[in-house]
Amino acid sequence: MQRRPYLLIADDTLTAQCLQRLLEYEFPGVEIVPDGCALLNTVATLRPDLLLLDFSMPGLDGFETIRQLRDVSPTTKIVLVTMHNQLEHVAEAIRSGASGYVLKSCAVSELVTAIRGVLDGHSYLTQPLGERLPALVTNRKGHPTGKGLTLRQREVLQLVAQGRTAKEVANALGLSVKTAVFHKMAIMDKLGLRTTADLTRYALQHGILSPAGQPESSLPSTAIPLAITATSA
Repeated sequence: MQRRPYLLIADDTLTAQCLQRLLEYEFPGVEIVPDGCALLNTVATLRPDLLLLDFSMPGLDGFETIRQLRDVSPTTKIVLVTMHNQLEHVAEAIRSGASGYVLKSCAVSELVTAIRGVLDGHSYLTQPLGERLPALVTNRKGHPTGKGLTLRQREVLQLVAQGRTAKEVANALGLSVKTAVFHKMAIMDKLGLRTTADLTRYALQHGILSPAGQPESSLPSTAIPLAITATSA
């Protein structure tokens, strides 16, 4: 039997309880940590598969908290659930190590999509923020960089970052599956990366990932925004 992912919600507001009830059907056993000061110790002890984080809660040190969380539990994926829609916040969250960024005004189905995508090793950025982000997550000079990647390697990197399988990459580029895998491994070796999630984050940071490549939901869309749910529960 496949192990159920362990989710932790870091939020000290009513939203946390609403999220817990909404998500327990899809992800049984969701827990809440309402104390920002105790968050690092809690994550280090429990090592959840995924943390839903509102870093506006008291006791947190902004984006530095994300970096510290990555240090104490490198396997824990972090998805920010926040009301901040400034692109600078999104870009800095990705740079700090977050794998997802979702607004509290989004539909519940989008949050579930984000969680599933991140657990599968992808990154997720709420739309339409993801469409405008690449311009902010390039290098310091503002130009995308591929650290010497060939054109073919950049094509493979973009498809891999979109969540395509080796077979899908091969079909899209007219390659054999073995060659597609070879290119992926060569890219990881050249960039010093180890996982598909690392490749996705790199592609986002350097303007290589097409926003259209975000994971799509397999659930019917619901019009219940998280913020409305939180105030009406």
